[in-house]
Amino acid sequence: MPKHPVGRRSETLRELLRLPPGERVDLAGHDARATPGARDGKQAAQAATAHTGRRLARLQERLWAAGTAGDHRRVLLVLQGMDTSGKGGTVKHVIGQLNPSGCRIRAFKAPTEEERRHDFLWRVRGALPAPGEIGIFDRSHYEDVLIARVRHLATPAEVGSRYGLINDFERELAEEGVTLVKCFLHISYEEQKRRLLRRLERPDKHWKFAPSDIDERALWPAYQEAYELALERCAAPYAPWYLVPADHKWYRNWAISRLLLEHLRELDPRYPEAGFDVAECRERLLKQT
Repeated sequence: MPKHPVGRRSETLRELLRLPPGERVDLAGHDARATPGARDGKQAAQAATAHTGRRLARLQERLWAAGTAGDHRRVLLVLQGMDTSGKGGTVKHVIGQLNPSGCRIRAFKAPTEEERRHDFLWRVRGALPAPGEIGIFDRSHYEDVLIARVRHLATPAEVGSRYGLINDFERELAEEGVTLVKCFLHISYEEQKRRLLRRLERPDKHWKFAPSDIDERALWPAYQEAYELALERCAAPYAPWYLVPADHKWYRNWAISRLLLEHLRELDPRYPEAGFDVAECRERLLKQT
């Protein structure tokens, strides 16, 4: 049974999609085809996404400008989800509307030999956005309690200790002025199969497919359990999780653009005041021939 309420028009999308901290998460109880908040359907949402993109770009410029004047605030968008859930598509269709000079995008793959010589958060710290930037993590530090748990890449005790380390890390980020927007892209088992088959049917998509994708799919129940634990244990008021139904790509793009917009509007970054005499500089320019 879907857990997303229809809600009042005054409710923000953050309120509709946020998972309550401390509550048990049952992913089977959340409809991956739901479209909470998008009451006017696909075409209206697609038009709204384009409009939201322009508003995001203006707010991003203000955040970037404020960062040059000492404002330490920044935004970190964390995208997690099963294969084909749309992490890359979100980067393309939502983040692609922003100025790349103010964005820092990192797609986390399997750790390198150098990264393995450090603790699991070491490579994450090195990829964080600078003041004024919007950072985007395509996968993240949560891989170390997801695939590490499912594939037994670490002992149960080590994986168990990482939830607390992640919470401490995210609390530290929030205290340093990082606004965390953590999105779990919730795709259904059936929709994943359809998307994988489409990759096989199109030669221009073969590069996105690997035979190991079928093996990973066989571990679906274990991954769902690992995600439920991560969503339960690492949701906090300073770093909530948003469950974004992702079977409909148009909804996924609309929802994440709206979530970013709501957070940036709340930050309300401002252009810094000029540190020089504007009138005097204008007069000097006018006198030049």
